[in-house]
Order: sequence, then structure tokens, then C-alpha cells
Amino acid sequence: MIKQLPQLKKIGLGLLIGFFIFGLSFLVFTPVQAALLGVIALLVTLWTNEGLPLAIVSLLPIILFPAFSILPTKLTTINYAHPIIYLFMGGFMLAIAVEKSGLHTWIADKILNIFPNTARGIIISLALTSGLLSAILSNTTTTLLLISIALFISDEPKLKMRFALAIAYGASVGGIMTPIGTPPNMILLGIMDEKGIEMIPFVQWMWMMAPLAFLMFIVISLVLSYGVGNVKIARKKNKQLLNSDQKKVLGILAALIVLLLINAPIKPYWNGLGLSEPLILLSAGLLLFMPPFNLLDWNTDKNKIPFNIMFLFGAGFAIAKAFSATGLANEFALYLVDLTILPSLLLLIVVATLITFTTEITSNTALISIMLPIIYSVAEKTGINTSLFMMVGTICASYAFMLPIATPPNAIAMSSGVVDVKTMIKYGLILNIIGIILIVMMASLFWQHLL
Repeated sequence: MIKQLPQLKKIGLGLLIGFFIFGLSFLVFTPVQAALLGVIALLVTLWTNEGLPLAIVSLLPIILFPAFSILPTKLTTINYAHPIIYLFMGGFMLAIAVEKSGLHTWIADKILNIFPNTARGIIISLALTSGLLSAILSNTTTTLLLISIALFISDEPKLKMRFALAIAYGASVGGIMTPIGTPPNMILLGIMDEKGIEMIPFVQWMWMMAPLAFLMFIVISLVLSYGVGNVKIARKKNKQLLNSDQKKVLGILAALIVLLLINAPIKPYWNGLGLSEPLILLSAGLLLFMPPFNLLDWNTDKNKIPFNIMFLFGAGFAIAKAFSATGLANEFALYLVDLTILPSLLLLIVVATLITFTTEITSNTALISIMLPIIYSVAEKTGINTSLFMMVGTICASYAFMLPIATPPNAIAMSSGVVDVKTMIKYGLILNIIGIILIVMMASLFWQHLL
């Protein structure tokens, strides 16, 4: 019973915050809208303080939304079978195969060999390796796979700290490079599909994000290597050749990339194959279980599939649906519409700053689930570029570098024992500000011509 007290306190805190937000919201909104805000406050608190397991909290909307007449059970549960979830499942299956075969160490070693054996060279290579892997794997998986590499490159604590942060920050930066890199990207595509907005093709997304990611890799490397850039690092090179399983995984990844490239429309020259991207990714994942590959075994590998993350996606989509169905998104839009008297550039800066610093203290998945319907409603009422503003909000939700609770990669870096909160805040604040500036620049000068 004594061991359960901290958990009960966390749950009690969630209930207290939920009731407080409900009471406060009841003064302004309808009872159903106030109930939705109270439930969201409860969910966000429990996600943040881990009062209950992530999967359990993510399934609570199935009970609470019908109980408070927010959404019927059917309209709530359908969000847990969204096509985007199966796209992510396929991506996770590929990630498991990469980890199981050890292909990630081969890829990391090849990239590390490109750069000089100085502290700055290692930081650049770690950030880039983490970013490139995070583009096709989850940023959480990527950070977990690479953090051990960072900790054994050097015995110097100051360098260990910078190497760990390079991997964590690189994973967050790389996560925005593809639609499957991080959960907020998936939620954006899901909401675009729900609102009838043409979803951004896989290749176009990569084309839009590549310049931003490249600039952020440079910034991260310069910031983290400041003062230690020329320190020499001794590192043993891995001369092992690819084994059979690694070649199979590499072949599937290469074929997948080619298929995604062919499938992507390049208007007006090529309309693409018209295949569903969730279908393509899930097919690639299921292929790993079948002959002649036999890279995964369901009995042993099923526990590695993060179903809790997929439940989290479902909760995010359910929250977004509830915001629209209860009219709460429109209500918030009416309060925020006054901001649209600002010039478009200044409005972009406000949106980017608000989401970047808010996501430092809450789940980026939960935050973006709440904010995207609001941004959509404001944009729709005022005629500004809806897709552009939702894209800025989504990317900023992943560019939070200050606190360990902001993103899973930050938390993993902190758990390594070589990074403290003060240090993360110091570097993270600089990167947050630079990230906001670069995102707004890219949106104004590049993205708006493609969206």
C-alpha cells in the first residue's frame, strides 16, 4: 500500500486539475465543452506525471467521452483504427527489424567514418546519424539505439554530455523529415484527411523539411561543440561486413524508398501510382514475417511493437474529433481570431512561439491534438493558409529542446546520467529560439509556395 501512495497522489493531482479546469471552463463554455476541457486536463496531467501507464491513459477517452456526452462510443473508438496508425505500425515493424539485425550500428559506423575524429566531427556525425535514422524510425527508438554508442566514445564527462544531447536533439530534428518520423506529423495528416484537405505526399514532405533539418543539424553541432570542437577523439572502426539479415533489411528499406518515390505524384508530369501510404508501410512491415525474409517472429517480437503509442495516436485523434464535434474549436477560434489582425508573418511567429514553449511542459502529441483543430478553425474563418499554419504548429511541437519531459529523446538523454536539467535548459533555450526563427523563415519563403 505504501508503494501505491505516490501513484495515488499523481492520479489525485490529475483529478484535481481536471475538476479545476472544468469549473473554470464552465464559466465560459457549455457544460459539454467544459467537460471536454476537464477530461483533457486530466489526460495531459496523467500523461505528464505518469500516474498511470501511457496506454491506460490513452484508452480513457473511450470511457470518459461517452460518459460525459462528449462523443458517442462508436465515434470515439473509430479514431483508434485510423489509417495513419497502421502506417506507423508498419514503420515500427521496420524499426524492430533494423534493431534486431544490428543494421543501425553498421549505418552509424558508416556515417561516423565520414567526419574527422574531433569532438565537433563526432557531434556532427551523431546528430546526423540520429536524424537520418529518426526519419524512418521513431525518434524514441533511434535515441535508445544510439545513446549507448555516445556514452562509450569518450570517457570525458563533458564530451559524454554533448554526445548524448547530439543524439537526442538530432532525433527530434530528424523526426520532422518524414511523415512517420514523430507522432505529431501523423496527427497532422490524420486531421488534414478528416477535414478534406489534400494530404502532403511522402516525397513532398521530405522535400519541404530537408532544408530546415539540414540547417538545424548545423546549428546543433555548432552550439554543442562550442569550446571543445578541436578535441581529438580516438575511436575504433567497425570493419565487419553486412550479414545476410542486414542485407535483407537494407534491401527492403531501399525497395520501400523507391516505391514511395514512384508512388508520389509530381504534378503535372506524374500522378503517382495512387497507392495508400499506410498500405505500403504496413505491407513492408508484414513482409518481414514472411519467407524468404523471416526477419521477425510474431511470438518473440510482438512485445516490441509499441501498442501504447498507437493507443496514444487514437486518443489524439479522438481529442481532435471531440474539439470539432462539441464546437469547442470554433469557440477558441472566436477568441483567437483577434490575433489575425496581425500581419501574417507576426501571426506565424506567435503560433510558433506559443507551441514551442508550451510543448516543453506537456505531451507534444496531446498538445498538437488540441491546437491543430483550433488553428484550422482560425485559418478557415480568416482565409489564411490553413495547411501552412498547421504545418508550422506541427513542426514546432517537435522542436522543444529545453526540458526532459518535452520529448522522449530528451528524457532518454537525461536518463543516461550524463546530462542535468540546468545544462539541457541552457542549450535548449538557444535551440528553441533559433528553431522558431528558422521554421518561420522556411514557412514564409518556401513552404507557402507548396501548400
